[in-house]
Amino acid sequence: MTTLIQAETRIKLKPSGLQNLRQSGRLPGIVFGKNTENEMIHIPSVPFQKWLNQGASGFIELQFEEKPSLTVLLEDLQRDPVTRDLIHVDFQQVQNDEVLRTKIPVKFNGTPEDAKYGGVVQIQLATIEVEALPRHLPTVVEFDISAMKIGQTLHVEDAEFAPEVTVISEGNESLLSVIKP
Repeated sequence: MTTLIQAETRIKLKPSGLQNLRQSGRLPGIVFGKNTENEMIHIPSVPFQKWLNQGASGFIELQFEEKPSLTVLLEDLQRDPVTRDLIHVDFQQVQNDEVLRTKIPVKFNGTPEDAKYGGVVQIQLATIEVEALPRHLPTVVEFDISAMKIGQTLHVEDAEFAPEVTVISEGNESLLSVIKP
């Protein structure tokens, strides 16, 4: 699934220039990748924030007026420590013929059986790091946790991926546990 966002290139700005850009509803960012030059950009804040709120998974296609579009993955976000407003975004450029390392979000469906009787669901890890060609990357990893009981734990090794996907995260890392209160 690819999300389209309009982008514009930008020049290096002083902090006051970046602040003005943010106040006008634009989010400064950078696109980087293998064998390409880093490129400073800015994108509209509102559609990007909507994409984040919907789970922030999948590819983004940055569309430019003056040049071809770029397919990217979200690499990092910087937020203001007080207001939690977005202040900068980093994107990794996707090249279809190169293996890509990224973190895939994990989604847990259902409510564990024992949570209804006092068990507490504790999420330890919300992403799994993997490597694959872009066409083989899943957008999300889903688990049905409705049958879990107190004392059970989901691990990275419990996730199922296509054979073309290499899991980088340790197999014994905990994703979610159901514990006694």
